[in-house]
Amino acid sequence: MVAASAAERTYGVAARSALAALERNLIPDAVTRRLTRLLLARRLRQGYLPSAPLQLQQLLHFVHSLQEMPIAIETDKAKAQHYELPTTFFKLVLGRNLKYSSCYFPNESSTLEDAEVAMLELYCERAKVQDGQSILDVGCGWGSFSLHIAKKYKNCSVTGICNSTTQKAFIDEQCRENELSNVEIIVADISKFEMERSFDRIISIEMFEHMKNYKSLLKKISKWMKEDSLLFVHHFCHKTFPYHFEDKNDDDWITRYFFTGGTMPSANLLLYFQEDVSVVNHWLVSGTHYARTSEEWLKRMDRSITSIRPIFEKTYGKESTTKWMAYWRTFFIAVAELFAYNNGDEWMVAHYLFRKK
Repeated sequence: MVAASAAERTYGVAARSALAALERNLIPDAVTRRLTRLLLARRLRQGYLPSAPLQLQQLLHFVHSLQEMPIAIETDKAKAQHYELPTTFFKLVLGRNLKYSSCYFPNESSTLEDAEVAMLELYCERAKVQDGQSILDVGCGWGSFSLHIAKKYKNCSVTGICNSTTQKAFIDEQCRENELSNVEIIVADISKFEMERSFDRIISIEMFEHMKNYKSLLKKISKWMKEDSLLFVHHFCHKTFPYHFEDKNDDDWITRYFFTGGTMPSANLLLYFQEDVSVVNHWLVSGTHYARTSEEWLKRMDRSITSIRPIFEKTYGKESTTKWMAYWRTFFIAVAELFAYNNGDEWMVAHYLFRKK
């Protein structure tokens, strides 16, 4: 016990020293990647339990604990962590469609733009989207899916819900430029938002990771579904065990600076929340696609570094620019290493299709 405590203290000191070096941009990428893989191996040692019954018991405990929580926590902090930077930064780093979530690379020669469209098309196929439907895009971000649908299916009416006025402004601008009149964007906190409308299809792309009480969330969403409508969910996950992003350790700076209040679902977690919806289909997408997506974001950040620096100076202040440049680069590296781990077969993307019960 004493030895373990001493080891933890030593580890904490080393983690704080590494973070201080990172803030001064003194850690080479190769070292960052190696340290990230070591931390991921540590997470797996903590997450995998000695037997299947214990693993199931842990999962069920997690399921029950979520039902005691609010739909979401720390929403304002989580929003600020990603969206306090102006859209100009994301235009430089993301693909043309500003898809801030996993893309899908059909082959080795696919560009990031190809991969954005491939995943958007996969959503349409799996969600059974058809022209003329009413679509609700919950947590729509910069509107990659909403705008894709609006352009492809002229007779669809698309409603997007986002939590950022800058995202709404960008989508509205895109609608004007592309002469789209079938898109409406609402700025709201989904955990508190209510409305009296219903839709043919509801789509949620990487929003569930920011939520906690899936029972209450799915109950809320089901009220917006028509009797024959479908709900499509895309979330990243670990293949076996769920966990919370918690700012408890000195090394858990991703939680502190990028994912406060977040959840890593397991691939099967939503199967335990079928009170108001029932599963129609369920798919897994290899983590290699997300790893490649994040590597592309990192390359674009590096290519545009001279344009990005003044954006960071204005957002974070000159004295913090180097630190935040290092943080964002390390965030992209960490995401890439997470989803590449074990050749994309540990952390990955889950797709669900639900119908209303």
